[in-house]
Formats: sequence, C-alpha cells, structure tokens
Amino acid sequence: MKKAKFAIFFSILLVLGIVLTSLWLNIKKRDGSDEEKLPNISTGGAEMRLEKIRLSEDKDGRKTWELEAKSINQYQERNTILLEEVRVTYYTRDGRVILISGDRGEVNQDSKDMGLMGNVILSLSDGYSLKTNSISYQHLSKKVITHDLVEMEGKQIRMKGKGMWIDMEAKKFKILDEVKTKWMGGKG
Repeated sequence: MKKAKFAIFFSILLVLGIVLTSLWLNIKKRDGSDEEKLPNISTGGAEMRLEKIRLSEDKDGRKTWELEAKSINQYQERNTILLEEVRVTYYTRDGRVILISGDRGEVNQDSKDMGLMGNVILSLSDGYSLKTNSISYQHLSKKVITHDLVEMEGKQIRMKGKGMWIDMEAKKFKILDEVKTKWMGGKG
C-alpha cells in the first residue's frame, strides 16, 4: 500500500519535471526564430511575455501532457521563465490523468531547477491528492523539496506534516516533521 502511494506521488512529481522541462525546451527552440516582434507592453522587465497559453504534446498519436497558464514571462538576463496560474495535465500510458496546479511557476533555464508556488495541488484521477504552498525540483540531484505544510489524501488515508523530501533516484519519500496520519479503514 505504501509503495503504491509512493509510486503514485513519485509519478506526479516526475510528470511535473517532464512537463516543465518540455515547456522550457519548446520556448528555447522558439528563441532562435525570425518571428515578428510584438509591440512593447509593460512586462516588468521580461524580454518575452505570452498570455493565455495552452501548450500540449502528442507522441505517437497520443496526448501526453497539456499546460495552461494565464501568462509566461521570459527573463533572458536571469535566464528564467515565470508562469502565472499554472495548470498541467499529464496523461499516463495506462489511462490515468494527473493534474498539477499552482499560482506561480519558475523555471531556471540553465540549471533546469523548477518551482511551483502558491496553492500547489497535485491530483490523480484515482482519488489521491497532495496540497502544499510550494514545491521545488532540483534537477541535478533529482530531489523534490518543500519546507511548507503538506497534506496528502487518498481513499483510505490522510497525512499531514511539515516539510517533504523526495529522492527521485532512490525512490524515497519523507514527510519531515509534525507528521499526523489518519487511516480510514479498508483492507490492506
């Protein structure tokens, strides 16, 4: 049971990493194009701003993910992409749907480190969800970290705690402090 829940949660975080990396690669590919420049609009120093974005990826005739955002701002000097009101839907090969959303996202184009901040919610079509205020993904170490309160809920279990650490290489997951678990029954 614990392995299944960890596998589900691990899949959600892996999807977030894949989607944000794919977004970064798609935007990076467009940097070299000779497209007509948009008129200057105040973007708070961003070199590029896109609004009401909806991107998706299809592989072998199957939609793999879809990203929606209110806006995307690219800052060349900081080599950063900022996203507002982010919603990513990932479609697994086995038919499950994983939804990841947050108020703001940030991708460092050099390190590929990523973060999602504000009302972060990860939901699976099979009933599991995770809520926190922020999550960061460190690409080189393949670790996902938050120092915020975490709430994980499934059909038969609820967990709360402060701080979370996931080692994606070792496939280990820990809620770090003040852990409270409520089992609601069932077999297993």
